[in-house]
Amino acid sequence: MAEQGKLVMPQHVAIILDGNGRWAKSKGMPRNYGHVQGAKTVEVICEEAYKMGIQYLTVYAFSTENWNRPKDEVDALMKLLRNYMKTCLTTARKNRMCVRVIGDKTRLDEDIRTRIAELEDSTKDNDGLHFQIALNYGGRDEIVRAVKKMTEKAANGELSPEDVTEDYFSDMLDTHGLPEPDLLIRTCNEQRISNFLLWQLAYTEFYFTPVAWPDFTKEELMKAVEAYNHRDRRYGLIKEE
Repeated sequence: MAEQGKLVMPQHVAIILDGNGRWAKSKGMPRNYGHVQGAKTVEVICEEAYKMGIQYLTVYAFSTENWNRPKDEVDALMKLLRNYMKTCLTTARKNRMCVRVIGDKTRLDEDIRTRIAELEDSTKDNDGLHFQIALNYGGRDEIVRAVKKMTEKAANGELSPEDVTEDYFSDMLDTHGLPEPDLLIRTCNEQRISNFLLWQLAYTEFYFTPVAWPDFTKEELMKAVEAYNHRDRRYGLIKEE
């Protein structure tokens, strides 16, 4: 894919942030320490990704299944999220980052939903990195919610069967208006997609690394991009030029 030694940057990179708890445990620290360090890594990678020429970055921060974790860990994650919303707003203003939260926000506390709305509204016109945070997100849940919206439209006479196309369905998803990911990265050596972007990853290249998320650096991101450049990207058996 790379021409004359130059790397082709993926337009959209999605990352499953894995290994915060295991990383903390390996250092004799509580799991929440790993989540705090992981949040700092997100800030670093946002900046480095944009410098490299990546235009869209989507991170899997909290899944619909994460509510099943111990209550003290969930509470700590929500506290971290509240603090991160403030930090992210400052970072977005500095780096002209456009931030969007995907997932079912209805289960989040009202103050978190308010902060999300403020963050999205204040950054919507920024022309830097498009940064998507998946919160209370699950791929199956997203698809079910999209189908519910479509059935409501159909019940109101606003949608007929011939209107339903892949593009129309994509517009019903949380990621409407975004290009599909070119590259998915998952850290800490797990090799599954864990209910993340099930529709959107149809033609995405996967990259798995043993590095835990808190240790993920610019150099590790570059390794993923280099691996992406060695893939033979084909759509319908036609090689991507």
